[in-house]
Amino acid sequence: MDEEEGLRRYGLRPALADLGEIRALLSAHTERERRTQGEGDTELMKLCCVQLFNSGDIDDALLVWSAKEASYDAACSVDIELMLGRGLDATKAYLSALPMTAAVAALDRLCELETDGQFEGFSADEYSAFYDSYYNGP
Repeated sequence: MDEEEGLRRYGLRPALADLGEIRALLSAHTERERRTQGEGDTELMKLCCVQLFNSGDIDDALLVWSAKEASYDAACSVDIELMLGRGLDATKAYLSALPMTAAVAALDRLCELETDGQFEGFSADEYSAFYDSYYNGP
């Protein structure tokens, strides 16, 4: 599956029943990209992250972080804001409750970027609207 087919099949706001498939697809491409840069489809990975962002399930924050950390290309393709489907404060609280190394690293990066002002005025609704325009045109 490529980005175009993923968009056609699931849209930007997938049905709850499709989220498991999207997570599996993202995980598979993340692992491929982690093994060899360019082996995973980073555009499809980004789309999956947008779809998960729009679902608003806080448990997907680490899956998005893992995708972002898979390679340099993935880091450029997957915006860190895509971890924030439930908002910055909720995501930070969620990550701070997890003992995993990845959660600590993700939380540290979010806090660093917050201090730098990157999330000032962040709105999940506005970010979602940005991706509506990105994928569907104005």
